[in-house]
Amino acid sequence: MIHKLVSAPINLVIKVAEKIKEEADKELYDLPTIQQKLIQLQMMYELGEIPEEAFQEKEDELLTRYEIAKQMEMEQWEELTKKKQG
Repeated sequence: MIHKLVSAPINLVIKVAEKIKEEADKELYDLPTIQQKLIQLQMMYELGEIPEEAFQEKEDELLTRYEIAKQMEMEQWEELTKKKQG
């Protein structure tokens, strides 16, 4: 009983931390979000709102995140197909 009283707050903190990480990953690696940010970035550059150097830096970052997100999507797809086959 005492173990439950002591571990309950720790378990709650762990669950909250997992949820925060899940939401952060969703924001960082959500393909539609990344695509939208790339479009917005392109528009800002074309309108002269940001210099080319800043554009290139941010574009590289977004494209890297896009590649990671695509890889994660492919891994999830492969896992699902393996489960269905097995």
